[in-house]
Order: sequence, then C-alpha cells, then structure tokens
Amino acid sequence: MFGFGMPELIVILVILLVVFGPGKLPQLGASLGGAIRNFKKAQNEDGKVINPPDEGKQDQARKEQ
Repeated sequence: MFGFGMPELIVILVILLVVFGPGKLPQLGASLGGAIRNFKKAQNEDGKVINPPDEGKQDQARKEQ
C-alpha cells in the first residue's frame, strides 16, 4: 500500500494510544471508519449535477425579464 509493514503499524498504534488514550481510541476508529465509508458511498453515487446547463439558462432568462 504505502510501504507500511507490521512494525510501522504497531508504532502508529502505540502513538495513537498515547495521544488519545484507551477510552477514545474506539471512538476514533469508528469515526474514521464512518468517514471512509461515507466517502466511498459518495464516490459510487450517480454523478449528480448541481446546476445543470438548462437550469442555468432558465435562471438567466428569469433575471433578464
């Protein structure tokens, strides 16, 4: 992946444990997992256009009147 092996992951886990403490670590993992899940869900959704070209032309025509 990014060249992370088991020793690197253990060091990162120990640093997170020291910084956030054992009580907050499960909450941190859950929120990170939820964020990744929402990102993947949004990435897989249909490409919705916020301002389709036709609507923009209609809005300009309304403003000109």
